[in-house]
Amino acid sequence: MTAVAFTRTPDVSKAALAAAGPLWATVSLAQAFTRDGFDLMRHPLSLLSTGSLGWLQIVNFVVAGLLMVVGARSLDGRWAPRLTRIAGFGMIAAGALVMDPLSADPAAMSWHSIGHMVAGTITFTALIAVCYVLARRYARAGSRAGAVAAAVAGTALLAGDLWAMSGGVAGTLTLAIGAITAMSFLSLHPQPSV
Repeated sequence: MTAVAFTRTPDVSKAALAAAGPLWATVSLAQAFTRDGFDLMRHPLSLLSTGSLGWLQIVNFVVAGLLMVVGARSLDGRWAPRLTRIAGFGMIAAGALVMDPLSADPAAMSWHSIGHMVAGTITFTALIAVCYVLARRYARAGSRAGAVAAAVAGTALLAGDLWAMSGGVAGTLTLAIGAITAMSFLSLHPQPSV
C-alpha cells in the first residue's frame, strides 16, 4: 500500500470546508426529526425552508454554501476547487430561492421554486463531479481506499438524485442520504497530493 502525501493548505479554508458538510447534515437532520409533520420518506430536506421555522434551513443552506466557497481554496488541482465553488454557490442560491410548500399546485410552480430546483441540480452535479475528480486523484496517489470512498460518495448522490427524480419509493430519503454522503466526504476527506 502506497502512503498518501497530503498538501498544506490555509487553515481557515480547510476548516471552512471541514465544517460545511457536517454542519448542513446536522442542522438538516435535527430539523427533519423534530419538525411537526415532516416525513423524510416523503419530503425533501429543502422543504424545511418553508413555514415559520423555514429561516433555519435557509440559513443552513447559505452558511454551508459560503463555507464551501471559502473552503474550495484548500483543494489542489484545477477542477476540485472549481467544482466545490460551483457547488457552494449553488447551495447559496438554493437557500435564497425557497421551494414551494407541498400544497402548491406542481403545474404552477413559482419562479423561486424553479430556481431552487435549478440551483439544486447545479449543486448536485458539481458535488458528484468533484467526488469523481477526487476518486481519480486518490487512485493516482495509490490510495485505493480513498478512491473507492470518493467514488462511493459521488455514486450515492447520483443514485439518490436519479431515484428521487424517478419518483421512486422513499426517493427523498435516498436523495438526503446521497447528499449527506457526498457533502460529508468532501468535508472530511484528507486530500492526496499527486
